[in-house]
Amino acid sequence: MPHRILVLYGSYRIDRMGIRLADYIVTGLKGRGDDVELIDAKAVGLPMLDRMYKEYPPGEAPAAMDALAEKIKAADAFVFVVGEYNWGYQPGLKNLTDHFLEEWFWRPAAIASYSAGRIAGARSNLLWHGTLSEMGMVVISSTLTVGPIGDALDTGGKPTGEGGKALMESFPRFADDLAWWTAAAKAQRHVKKPPY
Repeated sequence: MPHRILVLYGSYRIDRMGIRLADYIVTGLKGRGDDVELIDAKAVGLPMLDRMYKEYPPGEAPAAMDALAEKIKAADAFVFVVGEYNWGYQPGLKNLTDHFLEEWFWRPAAIASYSAGRIAGARSNLLWHGTLSEMGMVVISSTLTVGPIGDALDTGGKPTGEGGKALMESFPRFADDLAWWTAAAKAQRHVKKPPY
């Protein structure tokens, strides 16, 4: 049975390059037989965080928030494709993520980072690891770091150059690690109800 995986991406820039990495991951996971959907924070368009999803009375959350909550709850795992802005988070994806809490619980998350420079979003990657753990996800140890993003993937999300070669070599282990944890968490949820 295929795993249901959400790939979450959060740049709001006009000339956003990270979408190339998001598309590459979606294609790669689909090629392994998973049921994968890209969640683009810009397209979802949630407001700046005022109230979390759980703080709305039933039926009163904005429609986009309600629809996304259902997708998150139905997912088996998540991949966060994260850029790095001044050593930190992209605000669009962080804002989307913070609207939810319990909806994320008891599922694995993987992090793929990127940047325009050679650091490949590693500092953002590190920040996201702690945040996703705090939000109740099991963050897998394998990660992808891609940079410079413009040299590693072309506009169609196809690997190019040395960076693209490194991505193709590291993706199978990344995907295998995510698949193992996804299956393990799914099986455990059937064996024993989560403690809260």
